[in-house]
Amino acid sequence: MEEKIKNEVSTYRAEMGMTQEDLASKVNVSRQTIIALEKGNYTPSILLALKIAGFFKIPVEKIFKISHEK
Repeated sequence: MEEKIKNEVSTYRAEMGMTQEDLASKVNVSRQTIIALEKGNYTPSILLALKIAGFFKIPVEKIFKISHEK
């Protein structure tokens, strides 16, 4: 089984009415990084995951979860 990181970034971003560009500027990354992250094509560093969780004021484990895929 392969382990991947799943995330709820797009859900929390949408709840706040933010664009990908808005979030990117708040956590100091490019919009392309947020796009890749939301699509599951990019696993963030611990630093970025903590920045995103801190921005949303949500525990990191509520946004990022380990998924077991076959």
